[in-house]
Amino acid sequence: MIVRSLDEIIGTDRDVQAPTWCSRRFVLAKEGVGFSLHETILYAGTETRMWYAHHIEAVYCIEGEGELTNEETGEKHEIKPGVMYLLNGHEHHTLRAHTDVKTVCVFNPPCTGREVHDENGVYPLLTEEDA
Repeated sequence: MIVRSLDEIIGTDRDVQAPTWCSRRFVLAKEGVGFSLHETILYAGTETRMWYAHHIEAVYCIEGEGELTNEETGEKHEIKPGVMYLLNGHEHHTLRAHTDVKTVCVFNPPCTGREVHDENGVYPLLTEEDA
């Protein structure tokens, strides 16, 4: 059994910072459970273009407001507490955060904790063997 608090994560290598977001990584590949679990906050007034070419991601909004755009279709979705989206088709997407948007995210395959978006918005496919 693993029990981990947000207070234990903040300020450690599981607390990944980027210009438009921060990601607190509760469960990583090294835990060996087949997924990773993150609390991610996208900062108010920012726009983040992403494309998970190697991962499936489920995102559940628990706080804040924003707009999600599917860059492949132009379709837009309001993001607010209680809304979930699943990137099951490796969609290119953009999240515009009107306020700080706090989400809970699940990745498969699991993230190692070392991933950051590259110039295309992609997380590289890293494994524990890459460490």
